Amino acid sequence: MPNEPAAQRVIVVDFGAQYGQLIARRVRDLHVYSEIVPFSITYEDLKAKRPDAIILSGGPASVYAEGAPAVDPRIFSMDVPVLGFCYGMQVMAVALGGTVPQTDIGEYGPATLARCADDSLLLAGTPSEQTVWMSHRDSVGEVPQGFTITASTPTTPVAAMECAERNLYATQFHPEVHHTEHGTQMLSHFLFDIAGLDPTWTMSNIIDDSVAAIRTKVGDSRVILALSGGVDSSVVAALMSKAIGKQLTCVFVNHGLLRKDEPEQVERVFTTEFDLDFVHVHAQDRYAAKLAGLTDPEEKRHAVGEEFWKVFFDEAQKLDGVEFLAQGTIYPDVIESGSKTASKIKSHHNLIPFPEGVHFDLIEPLRSLFKDEVRQLGKALGLPDHIVYRQPFPGPGLAIRIIGEVTPDKLEILKDADAIVREEIDAYNADLVAKTGETNPEHSCWQYFAVLPDIRSVGVMGDERTYARPIIVRAVESVDAMTADWAKLPYELLSRISGRIIAEVDGVNRVAYDITSKPPATIEWE
Repeated sequence: MPNEPAAQRVIVVDFGAQYGQLIARRVRDLHVYSEIVPFSITYEDLKAKRPDAIILSGGPASVYAEGAPAVDPRIFSMDVPVLGFCYGMQVMAVALGGTVPQTDIGEYGPATLARCADDSLLLAGTPSEQTVWMSHRDSVGEVPQGFTITASTPTTPVAAMECAERNLYATQFHPEVHHTEHGTQMLSHFLFDIAGLDPTWTMSNIIDDSVAAIRTKVGDSRVILALSGGVDSSVVAALMSKAIGKQLTCVFVNHGLLRKDEPEQVERVFTTEFDLDFVHVHAQDRYAAKLAGLTDPEEKRHAVGEEFWKVFFDEAQKLDGVEFLAQGTIYPDVIESGSKTASKIKSHHNLIPFPEGVHFDLIEPLRSLFKDEVRQLGKALGLPDHIVYRQPFPGPGLAIRIIGEVTPDKLEILKDADAIVREEIDAYNADLVAKTGETNPEHSCWQYFAVLPDIRSVGVMGDERTYARPIIVRAVESVDAMTADWAKLPYELLSRISGRIIAEVDGVNRVAYDITSKPPATIEWE
């Protein structure tokens, strides 16, 4: 993305809110670009970002606690509309001369909001009584001079306030969560009626702006990209292809640890549907030798990662005129590196140090986008669904879904079993879509896959005793992978999966289903 991702921008000042990223997403859902900054940002740095509007997030602290997060009061005189939520409202009140008395009366969950000002700009057009979502203990007692109380609840006399003359607005509740019935309408009022912004943050504009910025930055130089087949690197490849065509070389390192038929799918997509230079490096033998004898998952991770970049740089040094390395850094990576707890802003790449004598400038065209926006961009660029909606997949691939040493025989067993798991659950999800009309292509499960443990068990197949391997099926439901619950798949579906694996995969005589949540388990079995 260009250094200036959009002509208009809303800055979300984060006070450690659990809903910080959600605020930015809600603004973007309304097609206005937003970005998150830590509350510790200086006034000068905030002003340099030239915001068209500012939103102050909630946060867990009390405004009177020692070391409580605060903002420079000058931001309220920047001639920029400001909207504060929860803690952000309290920060605004204290900074401008209002009071936030300490009280033992909190308010959590749904609350009935009563409007008490007919001329409220923020609440215009919303019902006189409505349900909102509260999560606070402290609240504003006296509003600053010039402010009007625009709403209250039975517990919170000042549930919303505004000073239209200074373009300052605040709510004690959270408009960004879906539990607040008319929260989207309030955000729309703030963005379009109050701040006068336009809904121009669209995939079409993102593509046009990105293509122009990439062409300007790259010029006549060449760019290299490590293409894994994952969502982020694939979208980068498609976007860069549109911008610079065969000035882009995609190096696809086939380590033999991808799922069944994935290498062929990746090559087919990027050699037939996009105008780029595609290099398929068959490095299966190198990885097999590197992994031989390793059983510890961390050692396997390290070996795969180290060998990947050795193979990649071996290929990179064969190319002439390459000045840039493209990467799939996305906005959550940028947010995390810029948090208050981070000691410094990291460079956002996952590389081991460049080999001696090798240097590339980084180009990160997705660094302004959230994950679901990356998927939308991929769809707009013409990538197929099996890439755009690819499940999360570990960098070391199947090496960490094989417990113990990785061997060619084990890889073959796991690839075949995993393909059956995915085929059956995909078919089940497609049937659900057909029956319910639900159009979400990301499936009912967050992740589903097979695991090959390092054991054998006794079985009976065709009246003969067997001593073969079990397959463990893992399927989880999650929103962000921080927590996960095992998926309650129908018995009929599990029966089909088990029956097919036993019948079709040589060397397997038993199938188990993992019904452990995260925590205490992890999603993967490494």
